[in-house]
Amino acid sequence: MSEDITLVTITTDLIDVYTAPRVREALVDVINQGRYFLVVDFTAVDSTDSTGLGVLVGGLKRVRAHHGALVVVVPGERARKMFRITGLSKVFSIFDTVDHAVEFLGREFPRVRLSG
Repeated sequence: MSEDITLVTITTDLIDVYTAPRVREALVDVINQGRYFLVVDFTAVDSTDSTGLGVLVGGLKRVRAHHGALVVVVPGERARKMFRITGLSKVFSIFDTVDHAVEFLGREFPRVRLSG
C-alpha cells in the first residue's frame, strides 16, 4: 500500500460475534507490527453488528494511542447504515474507495509517506 499506510481487507460478508474475533486479531497483529495508519476495507461486508463495530472502535483507540489513524472503506449502503444508526459515522472517516481513503490520510497526516 505505502510505506506508512496498511490496508486491512475484511473478506467476510458479515461481521458478528462469530467473525469479529478474527477481525480483531488481524487489527491487533498489524498494530503490534508498528503499523498505525490503517485503511480497513469493508467492501465485501454486507452487514455488521455491534460486536464488529466494537472491534473497529478498539482498533481506532489502539492506533490513536500511537498518534495514528484508522479509516474505513464502506461502499455498501447496508453496512454504512450501521455506522449512521450508531453515530459512528461521526467517529470514523468513511470512504467509498481505498484510493480516497489513502488520499485523505496523506492530506490529514503529512508525515505519512505515500508510495508512488
